[in-house]
Amino acid sequence: MPSDVVDTELLALALRVAREAGVLLMDRPATFDISSKSTAIDIATQMDLASEKLIVSALLAARPDDGIIGEEGASRPSRSGITWVIDPVDGTVNYLYGLPGWNISIGAKDEQGRLVGVVHAPTVNSTWTAMRGKGAWFNESPISCNDPISLDRALIGTGFAYDVRARVEQGRIAAALLPQIRDLRRMGSAAVDLCYVAMGAFDGYFEIGLKEWDSAAGALIAQEAGAIVSVTEGDLTICAGPALHPQLAHAVAPMAR
Repeated sequence: MPSDVVDTELLALALRVAREAGVLLMDRPATFDISSKSTAIDIATQMDLASEKLIVSALLAARPDDGIIGEEGASRPSRSGITWVIDPVDGTVNYLYGLPGWNISIGAKDEQGRLVGVVHAPTVNSTWTAMRGKGAWFNESPISCNDPISLDRALIGTGFAYDVRARVEQGRIAAALLPQIRDLRRMGSAAVDLCYVAMGAFDGYFEIGLKEWDSAAGALIAQEAGAIVSVTEGDLTICAGPALHPQLAHAVAPMAR
């Protein structure tokens, strides 16, 4: 089967499953069962687990030989060459507090890297998609990042680590960056932040300590929209258009030390 056909089928599957998970998650429970992960403020709820279970079951029902990497522990080696990378609720704190912007992030990769990506945020009626080498879309319309943009005119997104000790240095970087840019935003979801760069709602984005499931779909969407996505040795992700990227990287370089 031609690769373009396979890629299209993978994207259609990811989109269908993300929407099904969105329906599940929009039916918010009256109370939450909360468990801690890396720190006391890095949490998961019963809905994170339910969403991952739905996504994994649906993907494997359609493609039983594929691999799985899920934030909430789902793990399965690939026998097909395709591995799905899943964040069942990206922005769990937003979801817990009833704030908008949380999303379902589903990416697929092969031996060459990221292949397709879907980020579905039902509370803001937003769905971003991409296929490697084929472009990126927002609600089925093609998108591209803002370029060229200078640092002093840039609206920048960021996020903060769950490790409270790391936040001290992140706060210093944010304070130093603020006089150099248009403004700073913290939305609470890495996947949406990357997609906002892709569609021009942000000019750039940086965050330290992202996991693969945080960026599997969003980074591909940003790249296919023309942005540069890099990860430094200090695990700092930087995303921006070609003109802004080196300026932003220089401005936030202390975070990677």
